[in-house]
Amino acid sequence: MSVSIKSAKEIDLMREAGRRLEIVHTKLGEFIKPGISTKDIDRYGEELIRGLGCIPNFLNYNGYPASICVSVNDEVVHGIPRTDHILQEGDIVSLDAGLIYKGFHSDAARTYGVGEISKEAQQLIDVTRESFFKGIEFARAGYHLHEISAAIGAYAESFGYGVVRDLVGHGIGTSLHEDPQIPNFAQKRRGIKLVPGMTLAIEPMINAGRYDVCWLDDDWTVVTEDGSLSAHYENTVLITDGEPEILTLNTMR
Repeated sequence: MSVSIKSAKEIDLMREAGRRLEIVHTKLGEFIKPGISTKDIDRYGEELIRGLGCIPNFLNYNGYPASICVSVNDEVVHGIPRTDHILQEGDIVSLDAGLIYKGFHSDAARTYGVGEISKEAQQLIDVTRESFFKGIEFARAGYHLHEISAAIGAYAESFGYGVVRDLVGHGIGTSLHEDPQIPNFAQKRRGIKLVPGMTLAIEPMINAGRYDVCWLDDDWTVVTEDGSLSAHYENTVLITDGEPEILTLNTMR
């Protein structure tokens, strides 16, 4: 395993990539409403990314056909936007987006309610987001990678939720996916020691039911096996000498 340590100049570029991606997510969040198609979201997202002078890093990545992964209800991740998939009142929708700024990647995901949603759906969204923050309490130099994993999993599982096993977070930099892999559940080993300059995409994927998932025939869309709702929350995080810096979020909360 080779984990890249970014220089001060590279960190500045990643910081800017993250700042621009946060703008995209903020505007996408404001765009979500009943009656729009998942393809509308993708088109708007790509327009935003390119309007900021960046490149959508998901588009054509290993053949993925869109700029924004749009996953609705029981879709966990990598949902392919479609003109005939219309958001309905009460749905939840996860948006995973990333961009390239001057050769450096950022990656982040958010889950939104569409109009009025159930208390159960809102709790899943909130717990998934909070599990990220429980995890990054250990995203500090001197801690070990899998302390992040264990904290995320323990918090989500305390609500009876299933923490997806088949998909994990990852390092990020000049490539969208770099070492190390970052599970969202406890591991038997501690993992690597964290050092300043590491940049990590930490992304809990949490199901309201069991953790089991399966892939649809498009070979991209991942869904919960039991049909339960799923939520996704992700940020690009910089390991520093002190508090972790969330590059795709202005404030810690």
